[in-house]
Amino acid sequence: MVLEEKWILCPVCVNKTRLRIREDTVLENSPLFCPKCKQETIITVRQFNISVIKEPDAKTQSR
Repeated sequence: MVLEEKWILCPVCVNKTRLRIREDTVLENSPLFCPKCKQETIITVRQFNISVIKEPDAKTQSR
């Protein structure tokens, strides 16, 4: 049995992030950072269904 894998796309800019998920992946309230637009969102994933919980008000610190 081969499980399918997909890249998680950023809900803000729709570019690929650094996370890949499989069919059986379950994430709850997981932070997702996009290296392209530098935004962080909280997501929940179940069977390739990705839903955005909320977008944090504070911006990510840059040094």
